[in-house]
Amino acid sequence: MLVLIVFIICSAMFYLYYKAKNVRTNRPVEKKFWSAKSSMALGCFVLLFGVNQLFLNRSSLAFVIGFIFVAVGIGSTWAGYKAYKHYLPLFLKEGEKDHA
Repeated sequence: MLVLIVFIICSAMFYLYYKAKNVRTNRPVEKKFWSAKSSMALGCFVLLFGVNQLFLNRSSLAFVIGFIFVAVGIGSTWAGYKAYKHYLPLFLKEGEKDHA
């Protein structure tokens, strides 16, 4: 599945980008904001990797591992999204304070 491989690579690149933004900032709310976005990207990476495993291998062990990866990926993406929604208004407010 070439499409899944492209999405896996894109999500890994987004994870590295958001993690670099997280390391480079000094503001606490902005750190949590970028951490939440990187958590979503990492969750998508694990989720897509698990889906790819389900399509590639047809053994029962591969199905079990693929489903575990899918479950962990969904959980990480969901937790990152919840944190993102929580920190987004705080991030915008912190940015307005710095520019004022």
